[in-house]
Amino acid sequence: MVTDKPGYEHLIQFLTEHLALFEQQGTPTSHRKTLGVIIEEQIAEQIIQLCLQHTELETIHRSQIIREVDGIMYDFQEVLASVIEKPATEEQIELINEVSLLIKNLFDTAIAHLMD
Repeated sequence: MVTDKPGYEHLIQFLTEHLALFEQQGTPTSHRKTLGVIIEEQIAEQIIQLCLQHTELETIHRSQIIREVDGIMYDFQEVLASVIEKPATEEQIELINEVSLLIKNLFDTAIAHLMD
């Protein structure tokens, strides 16, 4: 649906290009959540929004989205393996939020093509 598309490759490349942000020592947020937790929360929030907005999706499509999100989480954990358990900074959270919105956009586009 999206993980085999050029847009997803560009997204992973974008994340890789910003690795320096994740390797910097910054001030953790007050809640001290790890990058892994923040990534899971942000992506889950966007996928919930996606499913709420696209009520016409059939169960098979929702299942496909969930499988792809699992793959996306795996890819992110691979790219950020060395820092995934570190507390997130505000700057890192902002980038993760941006990336999670881009993921939602990829799915929105795929769903639009699917419904054509």
